[in-house]
Parts: sequence; structure tokens; C-alpha cells
Amino acid sequence: MMVLKGINLVLMLVAVFMGFKQGWAMLSGSPDMLTLFGKWHFSKAGVATLGFLTTLSAVLLIFPKTFVWGNFLMAVTILLIICFHLLDKDLKGVGVELPFLLLNLIIIYLQHPLATAE
Repeated sequence: MMVLKGINLVLMLVAVFMGFKQGWAMLSGSPDMLTLFGKWHFSKAGVATLGFLTTLSAVLLIFPKTFVWGNFLMAVTILLIICFHLLDKDLKGVGVELPFLLLNLIIIYLQHPLATAE
């Protein structure tokens, strides 16, 4: 049981790190992010808004009471990107995003590693 909690803690930290990393890249208007979302007609403000939501989801993941909401919000943003890649018939882009969506689903299943049983 302890090993499973340790694995889940590592997976959760990866999701939090990636959420902050990608969220900051979108919030700060990284040229790569603006190019990616620009092909889907997102404005700089739209990319920043998505970056804020991504960063917020990473923060929510940290706390047991908001853990599910953070995962849900992060999964929604990832699913949005997957849908846009599918519209472009870009299976490589889908393949890049899919592991992150699965990561959110796995850590929801395993539950917050620091949560106490109620």
C-alpha cells in the first residue's frame, strides 16, 4: 500500500510540474505556444487564459480537498487540445497529449497520496 502511495505521489508531482511548466509557457506567451494555438485561431489573451486554467489546475492538484477538481480541469484542457489535434488529423499531436490525459485518470483512480481515509 505504501509503495502505491509513493508511486502516486511521484505521478502527481509530475502532473503538477507539467501543469506549471505548460501553464507558465502559455501565460507568458511563449512563441511555441502562440504558434501552436494560433493555428486554431486562439488570440494571445486566449492562450493566456488557457495558461491560467492550466496553472490553476496544477495548484488544485496539490490539496486533497481540490484534488479531483484540479484533475478534472487539467483533463479538460488536455482533451481540448486533443480535439483540436484531431480536427487537424494530427495523430502525432494526439499521441503526445494522450499520456498526460491518462496520467490524470490514473492519479484520480489512485486518489490523493496524502488524503486521510474518512
